[in-house]
Amino acid sequence: MEPASAPLSLGRVLLTGAAGGLGRVLRPRLRPRCTLLRVSDIAALEPAAAGEEVIEAPLQDRAAVATLLQGMDAVVHLGGISTEQPFDAILQANIVGTYNVYEGARRHGVKRIVYASSNHVTGFYRQDEVIAATMPVRPDGHYGLSKAFGENLARFYFDRYGIETVSLRIGSSFPEPKDRRMLATWLSYDDLERLVVASLTAPVVGHTIVYGVSDNKAAWWDNTPARHLGFRPQDSSEPFRAAREAAQPAPDRTDPAVIFQGGAFVRMGPFE
Repeated sequence: MEPASAPLSLGRVLLTGAAGGLGRVLRPRLRPRCTLLRVSDIAALEPAAAGEEVIEAPLQDRAAVATLLQGMDAVVHLGGISTEQPFDAILQANIVGTYNVYEGARRHGVKRIVYASSNHVTGFYRQDEVIAATMPVRPDGHYGLSKAFGENLARFYFDRYGIETVSLRIGSSFPEPKDRRMLATWLSYDDLERLVVASLTAPVVGHTIVYGVSDNKAAWWDNTPARHLGFRPQDSSEPFRAAREAAQPAPDRTDPAVIFQGGAFVRMGPFE
């Protein structure tokens, strides 16, 4: 869905992970706003439309990633593994890969990155508390650890090199919430677009961390410290509440997936 207002020019933007679930959502939404949208993944991508370039590049290939960054004004970095996996796979895709993105940005003078972090950076906080992004991280697995690394990397590259980043701790972005937990973590596709555009266009961001979540009645995350971005979610999980609660029995209050914000991620692994 295109926004009602006239699109803002975002300049030349690289979208990594463009073949992934959220990459496929954002690609057509960002394209009309960009002078050029360069999209990349290791999975198959649709051919380039007008105003696009399609380049396949493994994130762990530093030279290939550096080429991706050449001539770009900004990056929306969604690439990598988005589920809990063995550490060696996470290491290459999410840790080495994200380092390569920031090194490419430094080398080519890219000054703004929107980094897809995750709520799993703080997954071991409880569901009966509200937290802000300024609180200490409590990752719930290898995936969360890798995203915490990415946030620290982003802060380092801002402090050392002046590359601004908005780290998006994305909740659960789907057409609608899939279960009871997502009544608190849901991020609509329209609000995802609003968040990414705000992150690319806010005049000054430094290194900002913001939770990617819609205006849900149940809330675990306080985004007040990131209000300078101008992100105002407009959707809510509330219309889906009755159906999700009817579909699931009363939650087991002794289940770690019910106790902690990370849900099922807190009890995944070990991978042997």
